Amino acid sequence: MVMLDIIDLKAHFPTPDGLVKAVDSVDLQIEDNERLGLIGETGSGKTVLGMSIIRLLPPSAIVEGRMIYKGRDLLRLTEEEMRRLRGKEIAMILQNPTTSLNPVLKIGDQIAEVISLHLGLGKREAKARAVQMLEAAMIPEAERRAEQYPHELSGGMKERVMIAMGLASHPSFVIADEPTKGLDARTKAEIISLIQDMTSGRSMLMITHDLAAAGEICDRIAVLYAGEILEEAGAETILSDPQHPYTQGFIRSLPSQGLHPISGSSPSLIDPPSGCRFHPRCPYVMEICKREHPQMIRLERGHSSRCYLCH
Repeated sequence: MVMLDIIDLKAHFPTPDGLVKAVDSVDLQIEDNERLGLIGETGSGKTVLGMSIIRLLPPSAIVEGRMIYKGRDLLRLTEEEMRRLRGKEIAMILQNPTTSLNPVLKIGDQIAEVISLHLGLGKREAKARAVQMLEAAMIPEAERRAEQYPHELSGGMKERVMIAMGLASHPSFVIADEPTKGLDARTKAEIISLIQDMTSGRSMLMITHDLAAAGEICDRIAVLYAGEILEEAGAETILSDPQHPYTQGFIRSLPSQGLHPISGSSPSLIDPPSGCRFHPRCPYVMEICKREHPQMIRLERGHSSRCYLCH
């Protein structure tokens, strides 16, 4: 069963220099109990897509398309209806816990506030539940930690708190935005294991530039570039048999593959290149790539690529 069906989603932002097309005609499906990784460089539109789902973009954003969640179009819900879903049914684990956590509130109180809001528990019950969530997030001495402030915790501990907070109301669908960003190798491995355990039985969209982490956590991976999906397949297929030149270059840039960067830089989202948006950086560019915008081509079951080489 499809948990979330994103159809022709656009998220554009007016600026003095023109319209920034951060998300441009994206189609994406996430199944019940499936974990999907959304991969791309900084500025590719990943976080904007996540914020579009929970409708937390600024009022100036122009959002069009359809996002069908459990049979309801999220873009057609009233703000009150969306508020009831946000946090309870659909939760987001925000990136950069240092700025996302309130520095003047104890972490236990911050988690308890979420629990009280969405589960209707009293103050004492919510606080006890917050301690349980910290324990589930493998935070030692959870009861003592609940009385601490964010500045008293390490970066890895803060990330665990964000995960505990995001999952405190037992959401059906979780959006995790760069959960492994800025962590050392040991802490990242611990967070990956924690996410695997705590999101079991839930649908998840993992937004990240860390392809290796997504490969460990996710069932399927979609590759985003300049606001559009370039390739989509099972995680193992993406890592072992990538078909789009951008995905191939992205994999070669991993530390395990020798850190070979993709030449050039990401295109303007105001005035993207004609034809294929990756063609100015592509080592296999053909004339048709410069003239005509490629459509997604289904290669085999569950594997699609937006590239003329696949024709």
